[in-house]
Amino acid sequence: MRVDLFDFDLPADRIALRPATPRDAARMLVVRGDVLADRAVSDLPNELRAGDLLVFNDTRVIPAQLEGTRGEARIGATLHKREGPRRWQAFVRNAKRLKAGDRILFGEGVEAEVADKLDTGAVTLDFLGDEPVEILLERAGRMPLPPYIAQRRPADAQDRADYQTMFATREGAVAAPTAALHFTDRLMAGLAARGIEHTTLTLHVGAGTFLPVKADDTDDHRMHAEWGRIDAATAARINATRAAGNRVIAVGTTSLRLIESAAAEDGQVHPFEGDTAIFITPGYRFRGSDGLMTNFHLPKSTLFMLVSALMGTDRMQAAYAHAIAEGYRFYSYGDGSLLLP
Repeated sequence: MRVDLFDFDLPADRIALRPATPRDAARMLVVRGDVLADRAVSDLPNELRAGDLLVFNDTRVIPAQLEGTRGEARIGATLHKREGPRRWQAFVRNAKRLKAGDRILFGEGVEAEVADKLDTGAVTLDFLGDEPVEILLERAGRMPLPPYIAQRRPADAQDRADYQTMFATREGAVAAPTAALHFTDRLMAGLAARGIEHTTLTLHVGAGTFLPVKADDTDDHRMHAEWGRIDAATAARINATRAAGNRVIAVGTTSLRLIESAAAEDGQVHPFEGDTAIFITPGYRFRGSDGLMTNFHLPKSTLFMLVSALMGTDRMQAAYAHAIAEGYRFYSYGDGSLLLP
C-alpha cells in the first residue's frame, strides 16, 4: 500500500508543547462510524457503555536520553530497547564515530561501552559499574520528549511529571503511552460510577514509535520490536468482557497492538510475554479490540496507518481534516480521539 495515502498537511501551530490542565480538560473527537462529535475527555463516561472494558498500558517512562563524549566527539544516545540487566539498544547521534569496544562518558559517573553496531542503525550499549541502570539514568538522563517537541524546547523538570500517566508503575518505556496522559482520578471515578471497567497490560514503548516511514510502500517498512506482557488475569478479563457482549476499548495504540499480538484467529486473547513488531495497516482484521482511544498522529506514520485500518483511510482523513480546522492540538501532549468502528 502506498505510504503517501496516509499523508496530510498539519500546521506547525497545531503541535502541542504542553498538556492541557487539568489533564481531562483536553478535547476529544469522537468518531463513531461516519459521525463526528466534538467532546472533552471528561465526557468519556457518557460516550461509553456499562460493561465496556478500558485497557491501559502501565509502562513507566525512564529518563532515557543521554549526552556524552568519546574523546573529542560528542555523542547523543536515546535508549529504546532493553536487552539485559545492563545492556540497551540505543539510537545514537554521531554513531559513525563509534566502534565496538569504545567507551562513552555520559557524566555524573555514568559510562557505557559499545558492544555492537547493528544493521538497523542502532548501537548496543553495556552500562559499566555496579549500580542499577535505572539509578544511573535518574542521575544523568533526561526525559526523552518526542522529536517534534524537543526540536522546539528542551525537556525540563515539569516533563518528569507531565510525561507519565497515572498508571505508570513498570519502568522500561522511552516514550509515554500518550492517550492515557488524559486520565485523572476524577475521570476514573466517573467511569466507575457508570459501570465502565478497566485493566492494565505492559508494553515498553520504544523510540522506534517516532521513526518516520521512509519506504514508499508499507510492505517495505520494518517495524522495531517492543517488549510486552499480558498476564493471565488480564487476558481472562478481556475474553470475559467480549463473551458477555461488551466492548474492549484499548487506551492507546500500544495497548491495542499488544492485544492484537496476543489474540488468536478466533478472537481469544492469550497470556503473552515477549517482543512484538506487529504492523497494522488497512486490510487487517481486528481480533481482540473493539475500539480505541488515542491522540492525533503524525502524517505517514505507522500509527496513522493503524487508526486508518480500524476506521477506514478516507474516514480518518476526514476526521483529521475536521480536527485541524477546529483547532485540535496534535501529538503526544495534544488532544484525544475516541474511535468506535
